[in-house]
Amino acid sequence: MTASTETSPSAPPTPPGVPRPQVLFLMGSGHSGSTILGVTLGNCDGFFYAGELDNWLVRKGASLLGGTERTRFWNEVRDGVEDAESAFGADAQRYLERSSAILRPGKAALRERLRASWAPVTESLYRSIADTAGAAYIVDSAHFPLRARELKRLEGIDVYLIFLVRDPQQVVHSFVKHINRHAHAERRWRTLVTNADMSLTYLLATQVFLGHPRERRALLRHEDFLADPQGILRSIFALTGSSAAVPDLSSLQTGFPMQGNRLIKSEMVSFRGKPGPPAHRSRLTAILQLPWRAVFALLRPRMRPLAPEQAQGQDGP
Repeated sequence: MTASTETSPSAPPTPPGVPRPQVLFLMGSGHSGSTILGVTLGNCDGFFYAGELDNWLVRKGASLLGGTERTRFWNEVRDGVEDAESAFGADAQRYLERSSAILRPGKAALRERLRASWAPVTESLYRSIADTAGAAYIVDSAHFPLRARELKRLEGIDVYLIFLVRDPQQVVHSFVKHINRHAHAERRWRTLVTNADMSLTYLLATQVFLGHPRERRALLRHEDFLADPQGILRSIFALTGSSAAVPDLSSLQTGFPMQGNRLIKSEMVSFRGKPGPPAHRSRLTAILQLPWRAVFALLRPRMRPLAPEQAQGQDGP
């Protein structure tokens, strides 16, 4: 599999003196901890957690959740996006961004037509979010590797890539736990499907990760973030060139993300630096995910916690 070198149509160049949007994209499998990482970053000076922005076009600029302030924010964002209506709908998500898009061959012409409107609207969207939020860094937790690939092609934004991975047993458990424990066939099927989805996502994500500039990418294990959130935040600041300080993790505002997991339904959350309850160990998952353990052990750079004294001297952009 080889990466395409084509570039996407872009919005008009950012005027001189106007900062380019800095996009921190959280890439990986679903249920890997992107929402809590995004919320935490959204409480850092200069960062805005926008949630899963692949849904912005699908929902025609409206947030999944209501609320006066949230609705006002996303209405203002939508008003600031040039020609947004030309890209509204689910086609771009379906044929450009989702990992399953590669399973739909023969759609090259359609993808080019979609990209022609998607690219300038997406650039304009990030600029509008940055302006509305007054933020330098936009955290996008859409997590699809193919969306990250498309974002890399845009000339009007700077993309920082965090490849977020989590214990696969915990990922599978998060999808299976709601199924009746006596429905053995359904639980086995969901386990198999989730493993297949993870493997496809990891295959595409690894390719995108290796094709991204080394100085703007990092592999992050969710468990490392839980173990030392302050140290990982300092590493993210170092990666992005931010001079932000670590926030109070006992009182985090969830902000106005477009979409995410149920965590964002609360206005305030407190960081719990512990993994969830032990997952039931699936032998099938252990076997199917074994190759990816080896791959992740080799991928570099891997994000490690930074101590306060190590972070001193890091300059902002």
